Amino acid sequence: MLIPLHNKSTNLLINKLTTLLFRFAALSCWAFSITSCAVRKTANLTYQQGTSQLPEQKLDVYAPRKVKSPRPVLVFIHGGNWNSGRKSQYWPMGRNFARKGIVTVIIDYPLSPAANYDDMAKASAKAVQWTMENIEKYGGDTSRLYLSGHSAGGHLAALIGLDDKYFEALSMNNPTTGLVLVDAAGLDMYNYLLEKKYDADNTYIKTFTNDPKIWKKASPRYYLRENMPPMLIYRGGDTYESIEKSTEAFMGDYRKFVPNPRYQVLKGKKHVPMIVQFFSPWNNLYPEITEFMEKGGKAKGIDRSKIIH
Repeated sequence: MLIPLHNKSTNLLINKLTTLLFRFAALSCWAFSITSCAVRKTANLTYQQGTSQLPEQKLDVYAPRKVKSPRPVLVFIHGGNWNSGRKSQYWPMGRNFARKGIVTVIIDYPLSPAANYDDMAKASAKAVQWTMENIEKYGGDTSRLYLSGHSAGGHLAALIGLDDKYFEALSMNNPTTGLVLVDAAGLDMYNYLLEKKYDADNTYIKTFTNDPKIWKKASPRYYLRENMPPMLIYRGGDTYESIEKSTEAFMGDYRKFVPNPRYQVLKGKKHVPMIVQFFSPWNNLYPEITEFMEKGGKAKGIDRSKIIH
């Protein structure tokens, strides 16, 4: 089954980690309040007004303080089983990418049960629209805009990156230059929910409805095609079975279009450590991701699904 990323114990773990990292950052001139540091954080920018059903949605921008030319942009969507999580937990990741020259936008989005997956996807697309309209003032290059997410956030990033309808509804072309998926959940919700046969009060039914036609519409796997945005995809070697199964099904279809994908299975990595690893500025995946973004998603693909490391 899909296991929540942000249940109570996991939320507590991530909160403790971010608190410790902030204290260390303050001692080593990584804190944003110190003007000599390399990153400028602008927090709680509203990108979508609230309604009677859903609250307003906000995002944070992490930008390099000094840039000689416009920099690639990363829009990151957090995980949390579609029903929990918040952008503020991921500030170390925003800081780290910005220190490496990437203008990073980390968003909140409406959560289940108040919102369903479609509400979340629409909000995520709206955040991208805000980014396209505003990010140049933070040093961002709108011609190199990448979507990323972990767990449920990976599902939403893949969905709006592959299904153009979300941007068409905003009267804009899909601006996605590429996708960076980190242990994404729900890449094939259709087959997962067909197999599980959950009751009506299950959290996934509340998020994805009880209609198999909707499950397929909600599954990024079924939007793979020619001329889609390039992807950089990571999966934990010790992640949840459901994520492994849906990712491998997704990759099986993806290889029909991209025979040599940029795909890595990280040996021994569980689901939560797949994202927590990015809290360290020394994580060895940063060079590959920044290269992918610097080159407009055109860096040479290496399928490392069989070279588990």
